[in-house]
Amino acid sequence: QDVLALCSGSLPSWCYQLTKACPFLFPFETRRQYFYSTAFGLSRALYRLQQQQGADGNGSTNEREMRVGRLRRQKVRVSRNRILDSAAKVMEMYSSQKAVLEVEYFGEVGTGLGPTLEFYTLLSHDLQRADLRMWRSSSFDDVIIAPLGLFPRPWPLTANSSDGSKFAKVIEYFRLLGCVMAKALQDGRLLDLPLSTAFYKLVLGQELDLMDVSSFDAELGKTLQELQALVCRKQYLESMSGHDRSEMLDLKFRGAPVEDLCLDFTLPGYPDFTLKSGDEDVNINNLEEYVSLVVSATVKTGITRQMEAFRAGFNQVFDISALQIFSPDELDYLVCGHTELWEADKLVEHIKFDHGYTSKSPAVVNLLEILGEFNPEQQRAFCQFVTGAPRLPPGGLAVLNPKLTIVRKHSSTASNVASSANGLSEPADDDLPSVMTCANYLKLPSYSTKEIMYKQLLYAISEGQGSFDLS
Repeated sequence: QDVLALCSGSLPSWCYQLTKACPFLFPFETRRQYFYSTAFGLSRALYRLQQQQGADGNGSTNEREMRVGRLRRQKVRVSRNRILDSAAKVMEMYSSQKAVLEVEYFGEVGTGLGPTLEFYTLLSHDLQRADLRMWRSSSFDDVIIAPLGLFPRPWPLTANSSDGSKFAKVIEYFRLLGCVMAKALQDGRLLDLPLSTAFYKLVLGQELDLMDVSSFDAELGKTLQELQALVCRKQYLESMSGHDRSEMLDLKFRGAPVEDLCLDFTLPGYPDFTLKSGDEDVNINNLEEYVSLVVSATVKTGITRQMEAFRAGFNQVFDISALQIFSPDELDYLVCGHTELWEADKLVEHIKFDHGYTSKSPAVVNLLEILGEFNPEQQRAFCQFVTGAPRLPPGGLAVLNPKLTIVRKHSSTASNVASSANGLSEPADDDLPSVMTCANYLKLPSYSTKEIMYKQLLYAISEGQGSFDLS
């Protein structure tokens, strides 16, 4: 809150040292405020403080004073059909600049916040494509299946990283991901990337071990832990003087001797990833080495170059060490926003009704009930339809800026226009809702029944995406 301290760069050194060394001493909101005040430079810090004061009702009415800290904006135009290539060019040109990116699409009239948020959403989805070979997956289809979150696919140290190779492209994609995540944090945008907790630990500079494997691959993690338990049991028996060799023979994995598992020194799920040269099979005597090599390849050596590329891309925007005041879950909250199930009685507190509607209007009551009845996927689709992003910013609907506004959309049919001229109000059951994503503005016809509204709303949010046009 101390603008003078920010402007003069006179924040005491203990602020950074204590926040980084003992983040548990400070609430998340305090650390987030510190992060936004120190990580992105003076102009963004002042701009955010002014925004916060305006939201609290303490903003200045002096127009000249409000110009302080105003951010420069950089408009870019991208191809909707080549989001990944467009993003690579945009980040190469503008990631290191302080300007806020605003995205437009070729052949579309939309501009501003809505198209920009959708750009980050579409890019997030493209970065999850299986053909990029970036992520582990429990499926061999075109879609990444990672129920516990995305984690880098391991590549052997012998993988060719020269220009044009498959692994070189993977490195480029991770560098792009680092740029995009940092730019999204800097500009206050959201990504729709279900990253695993283990990945966020790596982003924060934490080392992973055997116990982390189950956080992104439950079956592999469980298997490795059971094998490690056999190793520990073997070590215990060997440490006992005069141990019976028959006890060693009783060491089995789920009722079978280790030798009968037919394991070799290749990484499970990746037959081209050789852990150790030679044709040696895994047995009880080299099981410890096998487990160690699998863990190392999975969370260390096999993903080191990918994470180095990610950090290099991130550091082009701002120093990645600034994130270390957060936990992995908090970082996910900052990057991907808020996920909540809406309840009709709570929604009304954070929505503005205008131009023909009040909170008691029948159409509004029906809409709030429908939103409360939506399943999570339908709520995500509605959120993207209205705002351009499938998730809400940290803090949820209460902090959405601009505030979600619902107004009445009058019928476009001639018969209804004539009826309105006669003083009658006809429902516009054939019309669809439309939005202004830049203002979080929903234009909702006054449907005659809740069922018709439900049908038309679902149709709009499922079919009304993929282009920004005049409505």
